[in-house]
This record gives sequence, C-alpha cells and structure tokens, in this order.
Amino acid sequence: MEGLQRMLDSIEYMEQNLDNELSIDGIAAVACMSKFHFQRMFSMLTGYTVSEYIRNRRLTLAAQELVNQKTRVIDVSMKYGYESPESFAKAFRRIHGISPSDAKKSSQSLKAYPRLSFQIQLKGDVEMDYRIIEKEAFTIVGKSIRTSTIGGENNRNIAAYWVESNENGLSKELVKNCGQLGLIGACVEFDKDQENLTYMIGAEKNISVLPEDWEEREIPSATWAVFPVHGAMPDAIQKVWGRIFSEWFPATGYEHDDGPELEVYCSPADPYSEDYYSEIWIPIKK
Repeated sequence: MEGLQRMLDSIEYMEQNLDNELSIDGIAAVACMSKFHFQRMFSMLTGYTVSEYIRNRRLTLAAQELVNQKTRVIDVSMKYGYESPESFAKAFRRIHGISPSDAKKSSQSLKAYPRLSFQIQLKGDVEMDYRIIEKEAFTIVGKSIRTSTIGGENNRNIAAYWVESNENGLSKELVKNCGQLGLIGACVEFDKDQENLTYMIGAEKNISVLPEDWEEREIPSATWAVFPVHGAMPDAIQKVWGRIFSEWFPATGYEHDDGPELEVYCSPADPYSEDYYSEIWIPIKK
C-alpha cells in the first residue's frame, strides 16, 4: 500500500513539473525508490515507460495550448523542453499525426493522453507463494533479440521469438545441453530509460564448444525472489508478472536489484497445458 502511494506521489510530481526539467533520478527520489526499481515498477503497473509517459503528457498539453491559446510553436516547443521547433514537430507528428502548425487550424483530430491515476485496493484474497535463494554467478548460452518495451512491443516480439525458436530447433538444442534450471528466458541489458532490452532464450552453460551462432552472457551473483507459475503460457506467466509488481513488491519492502530477470521453464511438458510449471526469478535487495 505504501509503495503504491509513493507511486501516486511521483505522478503528482511529474504533473507539476511537465514544463520544467525532469530527471528519472529526481522522480524516483520522490517515490523513495532506486532508479531501476522505480522505472521497472512504473512500467509494469502502467504499461508506459517513465520517459514515454512524460513525453505523451507534454505533447498532450502542447496540443491543447496550440489549439486553445494560439501560442507560437517555438514558444510551446521551448516550454516543454525541446531543443528546436524541428525536434518538437517530429515528436508532435509521431503522436498526433499532424504538424504543430496544422494543429492550430480548426477541426483537427488530436490525441489526448490523460493523467494516470491508481486505484489502490486491498487484495490479498489469493496468496502469493515465493522463496528467497542465493545463487552464485553463472553463464547462460543461447540466442537473443533486441526489442522495444514501448506499447508492449516486447511482449509481442518475445512471444513470436519463442515460436520461432521452437520451430527452428533452437529450443530443442538448448534442452539437450541445458543445466539444472532448464530453458531460460532472460531479460538483460535494459537501456537507461528501460525503453529497450535484450531477451535471450538460453540455458546454463555446460558445454565447452558452442555452436558458431550462439552467444553467452554471465548472470551475476544475486539474491533472487523465485515465484512459481502454474498454467499455460503465456497467460499464466504474464499474470504472475503483474502480481509481483502490483502486490508483492509493495507488500514486502523488497526492491529490484537492477539485474537480469529470468523466466525459468523447468518442465519438459507442453508449455500450453494447464498444469505446466515455470518460475520467475527477480534479483532483489531489501
């Protein structure tokens, strides 16, 4: 409950400073969270990255000012932090589909991104099982894709990548060589705004000579919160992801420890069956 209230405080801070300079560090400080944890939690709860939300809100207000106050384009672009009218026009067109100058004309269709709000509810009707483990650094091998998180593109791309890997034989080859954990889907290499990440389908390394097109990455030593997932993919695992950030983190006082996130597919059974078992591993700190 307290964690979600701090998220509300951070949104209020952003809304009050849309025409001022905003930094992720400053916003996260309002929420009393680390930068990485705040960005990850905000994205999982809202479906927007922090930068995306600020950008959309600024361009919503900018459109209103151009239409209702007949403000000059250059003045609006400077007010909302754009270095030039050209960069403002490019961002404006991407959101609204028309130029700022055209928006000033009557009867133009524009988009509005309203202010976010959370309805804080007491749930707890279904318990969440988890365990805390310590694990030394280990190496995973496999293949990866780079994907955007904006607009849920990562969910679509990752689901498609699993289908591709199952069809082209990558998953089968990894199963032959994988370690105790089984197949692993690893979210790694988030960029500074968490708008892009690398997703790797892999397994613990236990062979010395890799196929030529395989990659390897080290997963650092960490304290992990491990959440069991029961049910068919991808719905079951996506539901648990949502509950981790909306229920578990706010209830426990743990924070994300700015490291890779793992989806661990322990079972050789059909992942689309209702009794399929998998796990989510998240590095944490108190």
